[in-house]
Amino acid sequence: MTTTNNKRIGRERRHARIRTQVIGSATQPRLSVYKSNRYMHAQIIDDAKRVTLVAGSTKEAAKGMKKTDAAKALGVELAKKAAALGITTVVFDRGGFRYTGRVAVLADAAREGGLKF
Repeated sequence: MTTTNNKRIGRERRHARIRTQVIGSATQPRLSVYKSNRYMHAQIIDDAKRVTLVAGSTKEAAKGMKKTDAAKALGVELAKKAAALGITTVVFDRGGFRYTGRVAVLADAAREGGLKF
């Protein structure tokens, strides 16, 4: 196996392990984060109903910005959309990614926007 496959497999295993404990509900939905090399995607999901309540991506949120600035803009945008739906608390699902860099910036921006983890 190549190093890239090992990293991907490790992330998928971490994510599966995290998902056994992190479950969203109607009162406290799950904020799920996916990070690719180019973009970030985030969703607020009600796992009980299997419905995505709020979604956003750095594709449309922040064209022409640096990746960390785009992640911050995405976090603020998600918090605004969630507040409009009356969502104040969420469970953070980092998707197996390390809590550093763009993932941490997105989480901090969502907190600044009014979401509680």
